[in-house]
Amino acid sequence: MAPLHKSSKKRPAPSQAGSKSKKPHTETSTTDKKRSRPVTQHAPAQETGSDSEEDFEDAASEGEDEGAALASEQDENAMQVDLKPKDPNVEAKKVWSLARQKNLKPAERQKYLRSLMDVIRGKVKDIVLKHDASRIVQTAVKHGGQKERDEIAVELKGKYRELAQNKYSRFLVTKLIRFCPAHRASILLEFQSQVIRMLLHKEASSVLADAFELYANAYERTILLREFYGKEASLFSVTTGSEEDKARAKKGLNGVLEGADSERRRRILAALKDNLMNIFNNSDKGAVTHVIVHRALWEYLSAVNESPDEVDREKLRREIFDSCQELLAEMVHTRDGSRVVREFLAQGTAKDRKQILKVLKPHIERMCLDDEAQLVLFTALDVTDDTKLLAKSLVSVITASAPKLYNSTQGRRSLLYLVVPRTRRHFTPAQIASLAEIDEARSRTSKKSAESREEEVRRAASEDLLRWIAESGESLVREPSGSLVVGEIMLHAEGDKADAIQTLLKALASPSTTDPHPIDLPPTSRLYKTLLQGGHYNHSTASVERVPASLWDSTAFAQEFVKTVGREQTVGMCKGEGNGAFVVAELCDALLRGETEDARKEVKGWFDKDVAGEIEGGDAKGKKVFLEKLLSL
Repeated sequence: MAPLHKSSKKRPAPSQAGSKSKKPHTETSTTDKKRSRPVTQHAPAQETGSDSEEDFEDAASEGEDEGAALASEQDENAMQVDLKPKDPNVEAKKVWSLARQKNLKPAERQKYLRSLMDVIRGKVKDIVLKHDASRIVQTAVKHGGQKERDEIAVELKGKYRELAQNKYSRFLVTKLIRFCPAHRASILLEFQSQVIRMLLHKEASSVLADAFELYANAYERTILLREFYGKEASLFSVTTGSEEDKARAKKGLNGVLEGADSERRRRILAALKDNLMNIFNNSDKGAVTHVIVHRALWEYLSAVNESPDEVDREKLRREIFDSCQELLAEMVHTRDGSRVVREFLAQGTAKDRKQILKVLKPHIERMCLDDEAQLVLFTALDVTDDTKLLAKSLVSVITASAPKLYNSTQGRRSLLYLVVPRTRRHFTPAQIASLAEIDEARSRTSKKSAESREEEVRRAASEDLLRWIAESGESLVREPSGSLVVGEIMLHAEGDKADAIQTLLKALASPSTTDPHPIDLPPTSRLYKTLLQGGHYNHSTASVERVPASLWDSTAFAQEFVKTVGREQTVGMCKGEGNGAFVVAELCDALLRGETEDARKEVKGWFDKDVAGEIEGGDAKGKKVFLEKLLSL
């Protein structure tokens, strides 16, 4: 029975709570910013890309007390110091051992940093490449102000390509790109003519990846991208000059191809394809996971789609697909990479789609939890005609992962797309628009209608999802995320729902061993109200959008409610402090919609004059609505 006690605790209204102060936007607010992680990486513990604060301080660590030891060594060799010029490394390390301490007061740290800058000024190039001293400059960048950072950035001018390829100094380059926006374009320009080579370099690859994905603006990204277009495009592309020239450069490949004749266009696309295939043929280097490569590949496919010659268009698409089909799982985690794989799915043959699903299958669960990668799965569901293949390779993997998925926003979307694809209730307009981009291609490459394919996918998913609710429904309905998913599955899934219905009703019928009773939880009461209504309430039309009776019979559910939940619990719902009275009001309404005379009489008998009077005199929410419905029985 629902509890009758009242709680004196109330959530404060927004006006009472007061406005929350906004955090100032500072550079340090992005400390934890990381590159998107490929779904092929099983464990998040080891980041291969953007540097962390630990990387920043400890990349060249030879021992916690190295600085102090070297300072001691300097004292021991004082005689020798007088005989020859002082080693800037030793001098710097002595001050650094003080400046790097974690518990310093700001004023004290700044004093040490000023001393450190006095020691390294003019000698940064000599210090930064040494594995045992690179942290010295990193500490100055980390704790120093913009003046110190800019000073170091200027002093290292002309050395950035070399620094990016060094195991230790690469962290410094990334930090300067991040913290010195005024110098960012000039740093990136030092990489020109070497971008492809650096992407395949063990150390430099992460520097370019971080710069492109995390820190560069649209114009700065074109500096790194233009080398993909070949030497001809690099020579004539505009990357400096007027704002009009920069605006053209920001268009990427489209800007390069503007006004180009067919022969020049062919040469640029051929160079771009060759550079991409160079990356794909060296996939062990890791560059294939980077956003910059995905952007170049998406630009290539977009340009190919604009080719007027259909034969040439199919030939170029086939060549690039064949070169990277085994690597597609490495791309789905980024926006451009996701669009690339979705384009291959939409434009591909049945054989191509089967191959793509084979490559993706080991990573489906992680894809379900990624905003961009899950769009690839949704597109596969939208365009693949072989629904038997879908059921085996994709749908069954998602439904088997339901217990791990339903608690996150991304995971819920992956489950719900199986039964209610592209609904505005669960998918944003931007997501729906992105998925709709393939509809035109689907109309040419797929034989089935979208409606019949959706129905077959829903049917393939229903049995496993209903079994999951039958087994775990009592705990699911107590959670907001669980209630949300259960409601859609019960309304839209196909097949025998009897076991699932019994599980949901037993959650209300049994005396609650936990506080509060399930019906007093707002998401749970909304779930049962929706099931009794037979669909969701549409606020714009002020009406309930009921699903077809072939999918969900709300009247039959109401009759089972009466049989299973019983008098004591149902009456208690109307006396509790939650939304139980609204739920029982919907129960009455559902009974009125069908031939349920016996059930109506039974429910009306539960609420005799004394019980109805007690409810009317109580404080239960929704009592007025319930009593009006009761009179209609």
